[in-house]
Amino acid sequence: MDHADRDPLTYEQAGVRYDLIDPLKVLAQRAAAQTGSQLAGHGMREVEASRGESAYVMDAGPFYLASIVECLGSKALVADEMYRLTGRCRYDDIAQDTIAMAVNDLVTVGATPLVVQAYWAAGGSDWFADPVRARALVDGWQRACERCAVAWGGGETPALAGVVESDRVDLAAGCTGIVSPKDRLSLGDDLAPGDAIVLLASSGIHANGLTLARELAQRLPGGYLTEILPGLAYGDALLAPTVLYPPVVRALHEAGIVPRYAANITGHGWRKLMRHPADWTYHLDAVPPVPEVLRFICAQAGLDDEQAYGTFNMGAGFALFVAPAQARQVVDIAGACGVPGLVAGRIERGPKRVCIHPIGVTFDAESLQLR
Repeated sequence: MDHADRDPLTYEQAGVRYDLIDPLKVLAQRAAAQTGSQLAGHGMREVEASRGESAYVMDAGPFYLASIVECLGSKALVADEMYRLTGRCRYDDIAQDTIAMAVNDLVTVGATPLVVQAYWAAGGSDWFADPVRARALVDGWQRACERCAVAWGGGETPALAGVVESDRVDLAAGCTGIVSPKDRLSLGDDLAPGDAIVLLASSGIHANGLTLARELAQRLPGGYLTEILPGLAYGDALLAPTVLYPPVVRALHEAGIVPRYAANITGHGWRKLMRHPADWTYHLDAVPPVPEVLRFICAQAGLDDEQAYGTFNMGAGFALFVAPAQARQVVDIAGACGVPGLVAGRIERGPKRVCIHPIGVTFDAESLQLR
């Protein structure tokens, strides 16, 4: 289908405006920072540099503890519609997506995930009555936990009629991890000019940008059943489960490699590469292959490269910042874990910005306001 006669579809037009969301995040962070001193009464202290990072870190003496809570977002709506259209339940994959949102954030600070908690809030008690969906969700959740060597501690399953829409579910996960030994902590303190940027491949859209992807489905002649490749429906491509990156980070630690910084590339796309508060210029000299589903979305929605790389992961789900001499070994270790990697660039001192040279796109600091 040629999109030239259609109006472009941006993330903001689909209903997500970070200019409205991010100020509340910053306000909450500033208020939360005033509570950090409460840890002293428990014999601990917060690691202030973790404020604004993907996981919160506490100094517990002989080790650090890290914690995170994340929700899946609207990807479950795609699973619901494909279940209705095809009769195939994909809630096992949706479970992995939910856990990935939490554990992939947690490992950015060098933490090993220990315990995952589940939050499954349905729009009514009837949602829990489908045995196929219930079994798929439980089985997928358990498998993802086992893949990440993390215990499933428990959770909450409220029926929230009037809060969550009928026959819908809001999925979220909390995760607690440990940084031990303490020199595994990776908050960017040791970043140095010339450090390599290694990008780990994504499996597709993951669980960010689904609002735009769902809106696009309304424009397609076959909706979610529109084929993007022979035999591959748009909805099925969207439901490819998010890559779990903890096994890669664990393998790096076992090999004695401690990343100097890491970023989970989720909302805000490649702008997340400049999440660290210091002024670094991030030079990308190579980009990974773009998954077919993201290529399709960008073409059909009429997104240019700046919009695409500022919204989606575009084939890079996780970034590791490592000493240049370790970059190739990091790629090899990731590949042995089944995750392709790419030595994509380097960091240098300079204005805070991301320069993606192969496509001529630059993101300035003003485009990412998370602190």
